[in-house]
Amino acid sequence: MVAGDPRARSPRLLVLGAGPAQLGLLEAARAHGVWTAVADRDPAAPGFALADRRCIVSTEDESAIERLAAALELDGVIAPGTDWPVAVAARVAEKLGLPHPISPATALLATSKLRQRERFAEAGVPQPRWQIVTGDETELEPPLVVKAPDRQGQKGLSLVLERTELPHAIEAARASSRNGGVLVEELVDGPEVTISAFSSGGEFVPLAVTDRLTAPPPAFGVALAHVWPAECLTQDTSGVRHSEVADVARRAVEALGIEAGPTYTQLRIGPDGPEVMEVAARLGGGHDAELVEEALGVDLNGLALAAALGRSLRLPGSKDIEAVRPRVGGAVTRFLVAPPGVLESVEVPDRLEGVVRVRIYRRPGFVVAPLRRGPDRAGALLAVGATREQALARAESAADRIRFVTVDAEALV
Repeated sequence: MVAGDPRARSPRLLVLGAGPAQLGLLEAARAHGVWTAVADRDPAAPGFALADRRCIVSTEDESAIERLAAALELDGVIAPGTDWPVAVAARVAEKLGLPHPISPATALLATSKLRQRERFAEAGVPQPRWQIVTGDETELEPPLVVKAPDRQGQKGLSLVLERTELPHAIEAARASSRNGGVLVEELVDGPEVTISAFSSGGEFVPLAVTDRLTAPPPAFGVALAHVWPAECLTQDTSGVRHSEVADVARRAVEALGIEAGPTYTQLRIGPDGPEVMEVAARLGGGHDAELVEEALGVDLNGLALAAALGRSLRLPGSKDIEAVRPRVGGAVTRFLVAPPGVLESVEVPDRLEGVVRVRIYRRPGFVVAPLRRGPDRAGALLAVGATREQALARAESAADRIRFVTVDAEALV
């Protein structure tokens, strides 16, 4: 419910994206009485089921988004789960005089991995050695990560273990890049963690630090699970403290000029401590806000709504979020992977111990591809437990019991 006059109309919000990454925020919008128009180019996107108005338009078509926003008498625009539309939302909001937690200039920094690297270097934020390449060579030695600096979801992303693999990886990144740029980075040897946080008035508030467990190549970089609390922060021998990880994330967020709204920072814990992979000026795209709420009782989706609308919402657990205490001992988002083929059915048991929520992204008839990128995942579940280990065991047990039935696509021809 919106604070203030109960007779006031519901706030109206344009949400850019109707895919799995937007589901939590769309559910929160309904819970808080926020009217939503949802834009996505995919008519089958699962988030449309939660929309008050469906808008079949690409979230990257900025001129179309601007025309749509101007026609809807909106109170805000948000891109809660994907990077490129964050800048679109910021620019459209400024043009229409709508509130937005970050400026277009800040959004531009936040949606370019190259600009982030440059800004981190200026601010002295720990990060891997990196180089922008124009040909097919680099001074850096493998193992390397090659990426398109203006893409997400593993588009154009490659792990290079041998120098002979480099030209092909650069070609793939260049083909995916919007401007032809290619970013090459040293692979930091160490576990990968993420930190979900929220900023208000320039104050950075870290919430949950999670392990990001990823698939092996050829699905390099694709998360299979987010596990809270992060193991490196629970081991006395690691030498890494929560405050150290949070401080590096804070420095990265502040270097980009982000003073308000949610952020999602990916780091690796290397031999010399935490190093920043990238920062997103949005919620984590892997249902991270829902994990934060189950683990800590903080309505991070609701906070993101408040920031986008520029108005106060009554949010359970949002007061004094620096003093929050865990509600459970462990929480895990476990992504579900279906066998390749045409999806015939999905079997989800009625009772899965410790599982709070199961999300199935795909409907029967969808052609499931082999796991290569984040969008190839078929669903996710959220499990909790008295300890990290119990939550993880429950998540794995539940994932094993959820059955995706597929058939060979060629057999149907």
